[in-house]
Amino acid sequence: MHVTDAVLQPMRERYGEPKPLEWEGEISEYEHGLATYNPKRMHDVTLFILNDDRLALIRKPQFEPGVWRPPGGGIKAGEDFEVGVRREALEETGLRVELQRYLVAAEARFLYEPQDVPWRTHVFLATTTDDDIAPQDLEEIAAARWGTLAELAGPLRERLLQTGRAFWRYRVALHDAALEQLEHLG
Repeated sequence: MHVTDAVLQPMRERYGEPKPLEWEGEISEYEHGLATYNPKRMHDVTLFILNDDRLALIRKPQFEPGVWRPPGGGIKAGEDFEVGVRREALEETGLRVELQRYLVAAEARFLYEPQDVPWRTHVFLATTTDDDIAPQDLEEIAAARWGTLAELAGPLRERLLQTGRAFWRYRVALHDAALEQLEHLG
């Protein structure tokens, strides 16, 4: 795996020590396929992109109706971590971002027979002065819009849990941990 502790150490030094989160849950065959479609990638970066009190949210084509989440994606092998984070933000939202804080470092184990899937997620707070959300990767992103932290903590949280999917329970745990960190930064 190319996103190692050595790669992350400069991010910790620059953007603070993240809150650790451990999560484990059984996943479906469909979710296993999503998690292993690129066997070299066992991580993602999630971005809480704020413009004042607005939070950037995305929908992918395969998402259940009403499901939105903060953007993010994978860092490519050999890519500078911070460059990759900015690239993902631009591809998924069209927003130019400045990283502010490393909020959460999650280690998950997606349980699936015959082989569990280890996964790491790195959640960052970023800001932008851009007003217009316009995804550049229209194959991966069906839509992007501005929402709020309260919406993510309330109706979107409930919608994710209603799906019954383990991946969305994991996202809720990530969002909850990041929101708690944001409250402490207050």
